[in-house]
Amino acid sequence: MSDIVAIEERLAHLIRAVDDLSDEVARQGREMAMLRAQLERLVQREAEREAEGVRAAPIDRPPHW
Repeated sequence: MSDIVAIEERLAHLIRAVDDLSDEVARQGREMAMLRAQLERLVQREAEREAEGVRAAPIDRPPHW
């Protein structure tokens, strides 16, 4: 195998790896955007609950303690 063929083969593999990594980065970016939106909704919901004065039930020790 000539050096040029070996270099071309290696380059093709590297291009494929870069494309795969690019796809993964794009997928993770979409997932992060979705998670950020979900977190914002949860933060907003908790802020509304706090503003309404709704509090979680107090944590009491069970009677056997």
